[in-house]
Amino acid sequence: MNDLFASGHVATLLLLVLAIEAVVLLGLWWRRGQGVPPWPLLAFLGSGAFLALALRAALTGQAWWWVALWLSLALPAHLAWLALAWRRR
Repeated sequence: MNDLFASGHVATLLLLVLAIEAVVLLGLWWRRGQGVPPWPLLAFLGSGAFLALALRAALTGQAWWWVALWLSLALPAHLAWLALAWRRR
């Protein structure tokens, strides 16, 4: 378990789960019209993906600016999701 975190593979696993979640939820939306619309979903999952990339950068000892870059990209994605979710209600 220690190697899973030290190598950063835990973040890669998280990214894989997010990608599968995106495919399943977008498929439900396009086939049945059920669930979360694509843009709010992509903004929500995108912010999570950017946080996972920041985690992987931190765990693997990458330069500080990689962590800062991924974190700074997570904020606009999160704010986009908030704006889209706020409008729908």
